[in-house]
Amino acid sequence: MGIVVVAVAHDLHAAYYGATEATGHPSDKWGWAAQAAVSIKNIPTGPGDSINLQAVYTDGATRYNFQSLFPQSFFMFSGSGSVYQSTGFAGLSDGVFGVGTGIDTVKTWGFRGGYTHNWDPYWASGIYGAYAQLKYGDTGKALICTNFVASLTPSNGLAGCNPDFNFAVIGANLVWTPIKNLAFTADVNWSHLDQKYSGTITSPGIATAAKPAALYELKDQNSVSMLLRAQRNF
Repeated sequence: MGIVVVAVAHDLHAAYYGATEATGHPSDKWGWAAQAAVSIKNIPTGPGDSINLQAVYTDGATRYNFQSLFPQSFFMFSGSGSVYQSTGFAGLSDGVFGVGTGIDTVKTWGFRGGYTHNWDPYWASGIYGAYAQLKYGDTGKALICTNFVASLTPSNGLAGCNPDFNFAVIGANLVWTPIKNLAFTADVNWSHLDQKYSGTITSPGIATAAKPAALYELKDQNSVSMLLRAQRNF
């Protein structure tokens, strides 16, 4: 069994309040993250099987939880029984500031884990899951919600604005290795966005997603995806 504990510091150095340096900027602020991971091998289920677990807490260092492959901001869509469609959206940040304010850091925590089982020298399978929560500070939330109300005309006004969210993923994969350094993988996972906005919004449309201007319901979203991969190592 192996255990790793890591702590890091992150300097938040913000841009200017306005378009030029004469407008000034907030003072730097230090963020930090702490991670702990454990890997358990030589377990009774079979040779080469392993369990891997990781937990993390961040304050002003969000990418140490939501890692580089996770988008900085994203939208998810599905059906609605009352308006054109439903949508859920979320955004990542280390901190939030407005004109004349300091940096209000964003706090997150999360955990992830997986179990791998080797059926024989050619076949292996795994299950995995992850859960993460992101929360904005009161100042950051107020700044975001002011823009939210002004640009999207939410039916619930400020009361329906909360940029905090949780995100969960669970999945399974099957790997076939017919010869050394060649692997074929099938991976299926389900994800859930637990967003905190409520009511409806009047969206101006999102051209990159081919979504028209319409009324959208703010709602939690789910997705299912499948990945097929062939990998050759040299």
